Amino acid sequence: MNFPKEVVIIEVGPRDGLQNEPQFVDTEIKKAFIQKLAAAGIKEMELTSFVSPKWVPQMKDAGEIVQSAPEGVRGIVLAPNRKGIERVLETPCKSVAVFVGVSNTFNRKNINKSTRESMEELQPAIEELKAKNFFVRACISTAFYCPYEGKIQEDDTLALCREFVAAGVDELSVADTIGMAAPHESYSLFSRLKEALPDVLLAAHFHDTRKMALANTYAALEAGVNRFDSSAGGLGGCPFAPGATGNVATEDVVYMLGRMGIETSIDLDKLVAAVDTVAPVISRQIDTGYYRLSKQG
Repeated sequence: MNFPKEVVIIEVGPRDGLQNEPQFVDTEIKKAFIQKLAAAGIKEMELTSFVSPKWVPQMKDAGEIVQSAPEGVRGIVLAPNRKGIERVLETPCKSVAVFVGVSNTFNRKNINKSTRESMEELQPAIEELKAKNFFVRACISTAFYCPYEGKIQEDDTLALCREFVAAGVDELSVADTIGMAAPHESYSLFSRLKEALPDVLLAAHFHDTRKMALANTYAALEAGVNRFDSSAGGLGGCPFAPGATGNVATEDVVYMLGRMGIETSIDLDKLVAAVDTVAPVISRQIDTGYYRLSKQG
């Protein structure tokens, strides 16, 4: 087995982790969460998203969150469309994530556009962002399975990833949005992506709906992936993907990688302290393995 010596964790808790919370999380708590994640050693993080407050009210404080981004951290802001990108351009943020679902049905449920319509809107926007020296991340939703269309063909995911790379993105975040992928599917898709697109950063994004996220992470490691999205406390879920539960927990991924001798430069005790910041105000009990055991002393 040929695993990477180091892995980069892209923390998505402040954005993907909180977006589906039914009660608004106070802005100051979000800021404290972000600062403690940075103190734990997180160097790349999804901070918030510029989406319509009507559809995702949890993100209505995006402008204020961006203004308080920690120094030394790549703070990524999600912008699903041209309007969101225009709002980002009014802030000091220099890292943007755009997203498209491989599944047309999912894409329409999410942003009321087909996959093709989304790409036609985003391609010139990506070119503009790159001309202004932005780091651009493309999030590929429903890369394995869709809650409406079922299994997604690898060739369709690969084709969409190629389009984004041709448009000039710096990174692809390829997501098992509803947590249905099995390890052999993770290995197969990421092996093909690594071979076909060797010059772009490639991150794996797993949800733990069926408790397969760590197994899929291991399979992606075997395929050569060394960047992973994860959410402290296992927070998250997609409001437009029925049944999708939280992301793989950052603390569980970091613990597993540490046991494998793979460096992340993340302090687990400080990571747990960051989760403690939001645990009292979220809608469900945090029950990720490492977090639960740390609370038992």
